[in-house]
Amino acid sequence: MADGGPEWWFYHLERTTLEQAVGPLLEKCLERGWRVLAVSPSPERRAALDQALWTYDDQSFLPHGEAAAPGLPVERQPILIASETDNANGAAALLLMDGVDASPDAPFERCMVMFDGGDSETRSKARAQFKAAKDAGLVTRYFQQTGRGGWSEAGV
Repeated sequence: MADGGPEWWFYHLERTTLEQAVGPLLEKCLERGWRVLAVSPSPERRAALDQALWTYDDQSFLPHGEAAAPGLPVERQPILIASETDNANGAAALLLMDGVDASPDAPFERCMVMFDGGDSETRSKARAQFKAAKDAGLVTRYFQQTGRGGWSEAGV
């Protein structure tokens, strides 16, 4: 965990789906040597993310597994897709999707919140999470999607 708590990075989706946007972010986490816990309450989102990680780039593979898969050694998964924030794979990075919440001082190096700008409920949740992390004195960064689907940091 970073000094004083995790960094909170917020990703405001405007141009693509979450599944289209998340691959490069997760790849960067793995390049840092971080395991990732990707959490959504939605079985459909978890299945779509699983599929997207198999196919997002023809030149690479993002090793991952779904926590609910029978017999899966969850503790060995570099990217674990789950419905709960229980850190079963010893992740350094937490990816929160679909309004999932975590404490501002969650035991991770980085907490990443991805939200669709067109979804007022998850957008409001992300705002509350941003405020809670900022009020706790934690590092917060906010990124908006560019026209090409990349990310540009915006001052908040």
